[in-house]
Amino acid sequence: MNYKWDCSCYFRFGIATKTNISLEHEILLHPRYFGPNLLNTVKQKLFTEVEGTCTGKYGFVIAVTTIDNIGAGVIQPGRGFVLYPVKYKAIVFRPFKGEVVDAVVTQVNKVGLFTEIGPMSCFISRHSIPSEMEFDPNSNPPCYKTVDEDIVIQQDDEIRLKIVGTRVDKNDIFAIGSLMDDYLGLVS
Repeated sequence: MNYKWDCSCYFRFGIATKTNISLEHEILLHPRYFGPNLLNTVKQKLFTEVEGTCTGKYGFVIAVTTIDNIGAGVIQPGRGFVLYPVKYKAIVFRPFKGEVVDAVVTQVNKVGLFTEIGPMSCFISRHSIPSEMEFDPNSNPPCYKTVDEDIVIQQDDEIRLKIVGTRVDKNDIFAIGSLMDDYLGLVS
């Protein structure tokens, strides 16, 4: 699955999650693109193919920062296509266990909170929400709140959470979070 995100939201995350690393990618180009704008086409195709994707090893590729080298193209026998090896640097987002990040609540139900940390989904079980906060199914929208309603967490609220675990797939990363620590919860 390919995603596009607003990069401005990533600068709220912890320092450890964003890194500028060197990566490699191969661009397969159709012969119709051969001509005076060949290099610009290769660059544009690189941005389109890698920005917004996720690799299990490096995380989410947020933005390509520099293109270091576009190698000599290799003609694909019998097809006419050319394969260009490209070396580039990109900002990647890879969360780590124990990291504290800001997230947006996307869904609230009796089992817990579903949130998004930029492109990544994160679930917070009701067992990882402080005991003084109770689920209120009768409120509209549903929420977790304290008895005195001093703190109310509902859909679209921004919260600060601690990542307690991650599951890394080939093309996605999913996190489990907790609000059971000092300075975590609703960001006001």
